[in-house]
Amino acid sequence: MAEEFDLIADYREDMGKGASRRLRREGKVPAIIYGAGRPPRSLTFDHNKVIKQLESESFYSSVLNIKVGDKSQAAILKDLQRHPSKRLIMHMDFQRIVEDEEIRMNVPLHFVGEDVAPGIKLQGGKASHLITDVEITCLPRHLPEYLDVDVSELELDQMLYLSDIKLPEGVTIPELAQGPEHNHAIVSIQEIKAAPVEEEVVEEEGAEEAGEAPEASEGESDES
Repeated sequence: MAEEFDLIADYREDMGKGASRRLRREGKVPAIIYGAGRPPRSLTFDHNKVIKQLESESFYSSVLNIKVGDKSQAAILKDLQRHPSKRLIMHMDFQRIVEDEEIRMNVPLHFVGEDVAPGIKLQGGKASHLITDVEITCLPRHLPEYLDVDVSELELDQMLYLSDIKLPEGVTIPELAQGPEHNHAIVSIQEIKAAPVEEEVVEEEGAEEAGEAPEASEGESDES
């Protein structure tokens, strides 16, 4: 079960880009919550508190408790818009959840056992992470913070696939149901190849004329 987070919110009545800009200047994050057969509601959050919670990896794959006054709603983060150059959250989308309805969620992959994998420890290879997160479906109570991928037995030029992930109870990977061609590789052990070093050729100007006396210019006399 993933860790739970509490987020304190206020309802937002003003709409439009201008209102959103004003909220951001005031240190607020505009957001929306939808789903569970209920109308969407616009919310605002304290920007500094949200930034701090976003530092935790598990925030992105956990059940979040959205609190407005004395009411609380379980939700998951579905979209997060960041400013392209500033440490600023522009907008957040949340989906309401109910206990008996499955949710779709992307969770991170944690690769373990790289320090003892024969392909790395004995054969000089390096792990290449081809996929770093995966979409799963499950009931909210089965939502994992992450999925472990054990690479401890991988040798050089071997790889693991989506179907090799050991899933917790009640968790499935919907992409695998679409056929064998969707069983994508997630990690491989590859040989580390050193890049060829190009020798730098330095040409010395006037090297060909080294040791040669300069010729006298026309009209110059050897007489002093």
